[in-house]
Order: sequence, then C-alpha cells, then structure tokens
Amino acid sequence: MTNFQVGAQMYSVRDLTQTAEGLLAALKALKAMGYNTCQLSGFNQQIPPEQIAEFLQEARMTCSATHFSIDAIEKDFNSVVRKHKLWQCEYPGIGSMPGKYQSSGSAGYFEFAKRASALAERFKEHGLTFIYHNHSFEFERFADTGKNGMELLLEHSSGALQFELDVFWAQAGGANPVDWIRKLKGRMDVVHFKEMNGSHKPPHMTPIGEGNMDWPAIFSACDEIGVKYAEIEQDNAIETDSLKCMEASYKNLVKLGARF
Repeated sequence: MTNFQVGAQMYSVRDLTQTAEGLLAALKALKAMGYNTCQLSGFNQQIPPEQIAEFLQEARMTCSATHFSIDAIEKDFNSVVRKHKLWQCEYPGIGSMPGKYQSSGSAGYFEFAKRASALAERFKEHGLTFIYHNHSFEFERFADTGKNGMELLLEHSSGALQFELDVFWAQAGGANPVDWIRKLKGRMDVVHFKEMNGSHKPPHMTPIGEGNMDWPAIFSACDEIGVKYAEIEQDNAIETDSLKCMEASYKNLVKLGARF
C-alpha cells in the first residue's frame, strides 16, 4: 500500500459543485466511494467558506489542497489564508501561470518565478505551502537557455514554492513523469494523478487504470520522494458521468495498492 494518500480533485466533478447543495452532495458521494480527502477547485466561490468548512466536516472529508487564480490570491491574500486555516488545508495552489508569461519565452518564466516565489514566501509565514500545477507547455525547451520551462521554474524559484506535477500533462509535453517526480524531490508534497489513453490522437483523458500510464513506477517514485497527497483529476469526466469516472479511478487504484 502506498505511503501517500489519494484524494479527489473536485475540478473533476465541477458540474456538481456550482450550488451549496451540490457541493455537499458531491463530497458525500465521494466519501461513500472511499475517498477521504479532496482538493477544492472548480466550485462556486460564492459559497461562504464557513459553509464549506461545515460541509467538509459533515461529509467527513479533509481538504488537502486548493486551486485559485494567482490574481485572486494577490487581490485578497489575507482572505485566502483565512480560508485555508478554516478548512485546515496546508497547500494553496494555482492551476497554471497567466498567459502573458506563457507567450514571453524564457523571460516569462523568470518573471513568473519571481512572482510565485514572493507569494510562496508570504504563505510560508502563515505555515502554508504554495504549489504550482503544470500543463504541457512548461516542457517546451528554449534555445536561449537550453532548458525547458519547468526546469527554469524549478531552478529560479524560491525553495518555498512547491510543485504539483500533473503526470498526464508531463507525458503529453514529452517528458517522463517518473523522472520528473524524482527531480522534484524536496519540492513536491502534492501530485496530480491523471490517466492517458495514448491510442487517441490527441491523447485522451480517461479513468485511471484504463489508459497507458505506468502507475506502479509512478507510485514507487512518489513514495521514494515522500509525496503526501495524490489528487485524482479527470478534466473531461463531466462530459460523461463525473462521479462514475471518479469511482472507476478509485476502484482501479485500490487494486493497484493505493491508500485512500
């Protein structure tokens, strides 16, 4: 059984979380499947944070991480800290860097690394760890540096900033997820598990265990570097039945020895 705990990234069931009643029902449904922790993302942010804390308690679920936009975090930093304390959540995160950095070559990564590092240092003062979630574009290699975007972020950001490697997007970007898990030793407590069916063009997201990712090797690398949480995310689950997709991932990961 894995040392890290697998949880549900709520973005996968965002079709169900746009009302308070729906969010509570989704948390309870995931708990009934066997999930015990989640990442809060993609929900209606007009739902009061105090009510969300009550929902987590009622559903007997913990919140291990979140995703907000970097602009929203900077706009009301103290409120974001308060929410995480209320939810007993240690890992505030962002799902991507703004497009202006993506379109600015290697210089954009240097600039973003400074911005993210400043926030990470502020969060550290409050006992929180800021995490960055990648897509595939970060693995583009730049001629002027000879390095890809993820390497630039890792090398030019504060040690207070951690990464939330998305294994699907790493593989889609031409990188080896297992190698990158090991590269992030000491800088990654939370990882995203997402399955790839590479027989589709472009590669297709599918419930974990129904694709081509090397999960035993991913498990081993995560335990090797001390990952604490692995959040299951399937962006396209809402196109069919999001809860059924999450249940399929749960059942397949249990068979593989994952701890929930």
